[in-house]
Amino acid sequence: MSTRFRSSRPRPVRLGPRSVAALVLVSLVGLIGIGWPLFADAESAVTDHAADAPWLFALILPLLIAVVVATIADCGMDAKAVAMLGVLAAVGAALRPLGAGTAGLEPMFFLMVLSGRVLGPGFGFVLGAVTMFASALLTGGVGPWMPTQMLAMGWFAMGAGLLPAGVRGRRELVMLSAYGFVAAFAYGTVTNLYGWVTIGLGPGLSFVPGAPAGENLVRFLAYVLATSLGWDLGRAVLTVVLTLTVGGALLRALRRATRRANFEAQVTFEGPAEGSAGEAPHRTHVTYDPK
Repeated sequence: MSTRFRSSRPRPVRLGPRSVAALVLVSLVGLIGIGWPLFADAESAVTDHAADAPWLFALILPLLIAVVVATIADCGMDAKAVAMLGVLAAVGAALRPLGAGTAGLEPMFFLMVLSGRVLGPGFGFVLGAVTMFASALLTGGVGPWMPTQMLAMGWFAMGAGLLPAGVRGRRELVMLSAYGFVAAFAYGTVTNLYGWVTIGLGPGLSFVPGAPAGENLVRFLAYVLATSLGWDLGRAVLTVVLTLTVGGALLRALRRATRRANFEAQVTFEGPAEGSAGEAPHRTHVTYDPK
C-alpha cells in the first residue's frame, strides 16, 4: 500500500473572533487618542495633545499584547511565530535609520508591506507597532509622538494582510506596490496629525481648538501639503521600487520560513483503502491541522 504526503502552501495567519475583537478595540482606542482634539472644546484640557501621549501609550501596550494572545489562541501558534515576529521587527528597526533625514526614503516600509502580506493582518499590526517601538529605542526617537507612529505603522502593515489572498505572481507585486504607494501617504497623514495639533505654523495652517471640525480639516490638509508631501512621496516611490525589484524574492523567503515554522500547516495523507467485496478500491483523505 502506498501513501502520498501533500502539504498545502503557506497562507496568511487567519483572524479568529478574538483576534478581530482585539484589533477593533486597539484601533478604536488609537483613533480616539489621535483624533479627539478635533472635536474637543477650546477650554478642554484634551486639546493639549502632548499631555495625553503617556496615557495613550499605557493603553496601547496591553492591547498589543492582547492582539498577540488572541491570535495565538485562535490559530494555535507557538513560540516560533513569536520568534519570527521578533526577527522581522529587529530587521525593520535596523532598516529605518538608513533613510533617516533623506527625503523620506525609508526602506522599512516595503518590509512591513510584504511581512503583513505573509503573516496576516493580526500579526502584521503587531509587527508594525513593535518595529516602530524598537526603532525609536534604537535611534533615540522616543517621545510623545511615538504612540501615533506605532498605531500608524500597525495599520500600515495590517492593511497589507487584508488584501485579496488569491493573487499571486506579478499581479501580487503590482497589487502590493499600489497598496504601499497609497498607504505611505496615509501613514504620513496620520502621523502629521500629532505635529499639527502641537506645533503652530501661522494662520491657515495651525490647529484652532474648538473650531468646527470641517474648518480644522481644511487647515490640516493645507498643513500636510505644505510640510510633508515631499517626504510622503519619497517614501511611497521607494516602497514601490523595492517591492517591484526585490519583493518577489523576499515574499518567497518569508513564505518558506512560514512553511518551515508550520504556521497553520495543513497536511493531507492520501492512500488506497480496500473496499468491500465487489467494489473498487477508493481513496481515504485524512487532514491534519495542528492547532
